[in-house]
Amino acid sequence: MDTTALDAAARRYRRAEAALDKARAELTAEAVAYLRSTDERGAQAEVARRTGWSRERVRQIMAAADAEAAAPAAE
Repeated sequence: MDTTALDAAARRYRRAEAALDKARAELTAEAVAYLRSTDERGAQAEVARRTGWSRERVRQIMAAADAEAAAPAAE
C-alpha cells in the first residue's frame, strides 16, 4: 500500500496548523498592543470588527494578557 500521498497531505496539514498558530499569536499580540495603546471609546468593538472575534473574546484575550503581564517572572 502506497502511503506517499497520505504522508504528503499530513505534512501539509501540520505546516498549515503551524502557520495558523503563528498567525493567531501575531494577531492576538497586535490586538493587545493596539488596545493597550489607546483609551479610545469603542476600541474593543473596533478590534472585534477587524478580527471577527466577538467583543467577549476580545475581553477574554485582554484579561489573559493582563494576567500574564501581572504574573511574576519565572526564575
